[in-house]
Amino acid sequence: MTEAALALFMEYGVRKVSVAEIAKKANVSQVTIYNYFESKDNLVQIVLKFYMDKIWEEQKALLDSELPFMEKIKHITFDKSDIAGEMGEKFFQDFMKDYSTGKSYVDELYTTEALPRLIKFFNDGKDQGYIDPKISNEAILVYMQMFKEYMQKKDVGQALLPLT
Repeated sequence: MTEAALALFMEYGVRKVSVAEIAKKANVSQVTIYNYFESKDNLVQIVLKFYMDKIWEEQKALLDSELPFMEKIKHITFDKSDIAGEMGEKFFQDFMKDYSTGKSYVDELYTTEALPRLIKFFNDGKDQGYIDPKISNEAILVYMQMFKEYMQKKDVGQALLPLT
């Protein structure tokens, strides 16, 4: 049911999808959905958490991989998450609405899991001589986020394609 709801939400946005449509896609009754989730609002929260957990699993796999430090940096900076790449505009707006509450699961996940892992990753880079130890981890995080957002803009990516 969660996968079915996520697929519909990503394509049409949360507000445009009914419980009936989710039930149909999941091959269950609407009653089953209400028995499991109590309400559409609860279902939405569980789906957002499910979605973030999937993205975080991708990132953890990358950070835990045997790739060299610089390859990991390239992937973190330039690659869009496979799952995040599927996100439609309407779902993104709904996702950001939840995130802007300041009490979202994204904040919790970032604070409790992602940030400590990234700090360890940067410290490993400093130990291996890839990052100047005088640069704070906070400065690195800000720079990487700014750079990633800039590089993911459609116009920038097109401008960097080689001329044929």
